Amino acid sequence: MTDIERKVLACVDFSAYAEHVTDCAAWAANRLQAPLEILHVIDRHPERGATGDRSGALTVNAEEHLLKNLSDEDATRTRAEREQGRLFLNTLRERAARAGAEPVDTRQRHGALEETLVEHQTLARLVVLGRRGLSSTGHRELGRSVQWTVRSLRRPVLAVTDRFAPPRRVLIAFDGSSITRTAVDMVAASPLFTGLPVYVLMVGKASADAPRQLEWARSRLDKAGFGVVAEVQSGDLETVVGQAIARHGIDMLVMGAYTHSPLRGLLLGSKTTDLLRSVTVPTLLLR
Repeated sequence: MTDIERKVLACVDFSAYAEHVTDCAAWAANRLQAPLEILHVIDRHPERGATGDRSGALTVNAEEHLLKNLSDEDATRTRAEREQGRLFLNTLRERAARAGAEPVDTRQRHGALEETLVEHQTLARLVVLGRRGLSSTGHRELGRSVQWTVRSLRRPVLAVTDRFAPPRRVLIAFDGSSITRTAVDMVAASPLFTGLPVYVLMVGKASADAPRQLEWARSRLDKAGFGVVAEVQSGDLETVVGQAIARHGIDMLVMGAYTHSPLRGLLLGSKTTDLLRSVTVPTLLLR
């Protein structure tokens, strides 16, 4: 399968992020000249308890009647969820079409988002999702699926914030590692960022090897036709990147993500998660 046949896959729920995810995915699909699919997964909520008092001893007939009522309620709820989702997806499809995406498909599934994405990732060129969603309760909390999606999929994941406008300037958080070199190669080769100025930033103590690494990144992007600024800055990653985004008017961040094990992140925290919580621009995550 060629890249042009692979789709941009936009993952949406009923949160306010759905429109931003759709706008971002439509922009990416236009840039990549790829089809767009908008995916909504209906969580079956197996833990959700039924309403009403159903305690106490039951006769055989009463138990059969109760089971039938529960089955009828579940079928009614399922039909309502499907219809609500269908209308929701139709609205988003029209929004993406107005933004110029072509063709635009929609897909609705029952189950878990994680399993659905693993099943469909071979057909995806790029996965777009909201940084937060219905599962998030606070401004700095990440949606429960973001880290799992990035760790599990072998596809770039574009995490959208609570606003989206077509980017005009891109920042690559670069440390010379294989994953950030891949990020540079991807930006250089992909039509997603063609014509946009790129700022390459190394954060931390300037090592003896840093100038050579930065020159490689600058040269790679320069040969691809990008206007490039590359520099090293000392300090805390979250702080320095945030300041660079504000100072240079950056609209999109590209970075390697979750390069350590989940256990290490649990024990020591994750720089990727900290950065995602703090930055205010859409972030393309590679792993």
